[in-house]
Amino acid sequence: MASEKRQLLIVTGMSGSGKTVAAHSLEDMGYFVVDNLPPTLLGSFWDLMNNSDDFNKVAVLIDLRVKSFYKDLEDEINSLEDNGKTQATILFLTASDDKLVARYKETRRLPPLARSGRLLDGIQKERAILAPIKNISNIIIDTTELTPKDLKAKLISLFSEHGKKPFTVEVMSFGFKYGMPIDADIVMDVRFLPNPFYIPSLKPFTGLDKRVFDYVMDKDVTKVFYSKLLDLIETAIPGYIKEGKEKLTIAIGCTGGQHRSVSIAQQLARDLSKKYPVDISHREISRYIRK
Repeated sequence: MASEKRQLLIVTGMSGSGKTVAAHSLEDMGYFVVDNLPPTLLGSFWDLMNNSDDFNKVAVLIDLRVKSFYKDLEDEINSLEDNGKTQATILFLTASDDKLVARYKETRRLPPLARSGRLLDGIQKERAILAPIKNISNIIIDTTELTPKDLKAKLISLFSEHGKKPFTVEVMSFGFKYGMPIDADIVMDVRFLPNPFYIPSLKPFTGLDKRVFDYVMDKDVTKVFYSKLLDLIETAIPGYIKEGKEKLTIAIGCTGGQHRSVSIAQQLARDLSKKYPVDISHREISRYIRK
C-alpha cells in the first residue's frame, strides 16, 4: 500500500480563468486529470482513491458546464471526510472582469451564463454563483496578469513534488538519407566534415568505435566547428529554460547516421551532461552494428 497521503485536487473557478492550462500542467506533473466531472461523482472518486493504490494524485475539473453546479459541488465537498488517507484541496482560478471579457473576445466564445445575454452580465452572474465555493477554497490564483507560462510555473511551484520539473536534454544522431526527425528543436548538419565512410578500415564501424570517433574529432575543421557548436548550445539553453521549456532535443545529422553524426552526438552529450541531465540516442545505429 502507498505510504504517502493521496491527493485529490478540485480545480474550479471562473470560465476563462485558465482551467485548461491548469489541467495540462497538472497532467504533466503526474496527476490523473478528469475534466468536467459532475459534482455528484466527487464522492465516488474519493472512495476510489481511498481503496486503490492506482490513484495517488487526482485532479478533477468542475465548472458551470455542469447543471446544478453550486448546490451539488458545495454539498459534495462538505461530505468529504478526512480519513487520514486522502487530502482534498480546492484550487480556485479567477480573473478580473475586463480580462475575462478580453479573453472571450479573442476566442470568440461565450461563458456558460451568457448564451442569451450580454457577455459581461454572464461573467458577473457566474462570479456571484461561485462566491461560496471561492470562500471555502484552499488556494486562489488570480490569473489576470498571468500568461499561460506564468500560470504553469505557479502550479508547478505549488503542486510539483520537487517544486520545478528538471530541464533535460536529448541528443540524437540520425541520417538524412532516412529522413529528418520531426520532433527535434535544433537540427545540425555535419555532412561537411571529413567522412570515415571513404576509409576502408573505418567504413564498417560507427562513431561508437574509438577509431571512428578519433578520426572525426581529431580533424582541425571538426575542432573549430565543435567548439562553436558547443558554445552556441550552452548560450541558448538558459534562454530555453527561462521560456519554460522542459526538454530540448538536439539532432545531429550526417548522410547515413553512422560515423560523423554519432561521433559529434557522443561528444556533445558528454559535455552537456556536466551541467544538465542528458539522454542520448542514435536513430540509425542498428543498421550498422555488426551482428
